[in-house]
Amino acid sequence: MMRSPRSVKLRKRSTISRLGVISDTHGLLRPEAERSLAGVDHIIHAGDIGHQDIVSALARIAPVTAIRGNVDKAAWAQAYPETQSTSFAGRSIFVLHDLNAMASLPEGCDIVIFGHSHVPKVEIVNGVLYLNPGSAGRRRFKLPITLALLEFDEDGFRPRLIDLAR
Repeated sequence: MMRSPRSVKLRKRSTISRLGVISDTHGLLRPEAERSLAGVDHIIHAGDIGHQDIVSALARIAPVTAIRGNVDKAAWAQAYPETQSTSFAGRSIFVLHDLNAMASLPEGCDIVIFGHSHVPKVEIVNGVLYLNPGSAGRRRFKLPITLALLEFDEDGFRPRLIDLAR
């Protein structure tokens, strides 16, 4: 006896793009940070890089967009702008080091990425994500050592802070 084939509904597989966000490394790229960023499609470094080798090491993981921060004073740092507008997964992203230096939100911006304070922050204001990944470098005060991952799919994006000390 032959059975009729069951009806199978095929679910469209979602495509997820992953963006790694790091800041305030101050010349230290922790192995935990490298492991956490493994597999991302792109990395943004939001300033206070600290040493020219940091961006090179990150670029071995994925393409990098980097800006300089207030401690990036050496000649090598002049290759990096103070701010950068970019896009990822169809979203407009503005990157700067110190959020207080932003005169106004660029038109059409979906995400603002910043660093400087070493305090991780994920906040949506008027539909715009403001993301500070915190500091991935040496610990300052009692602040956590963190970076962020952003996952993008057809439904939007999801930010997640990663505690590197755990």
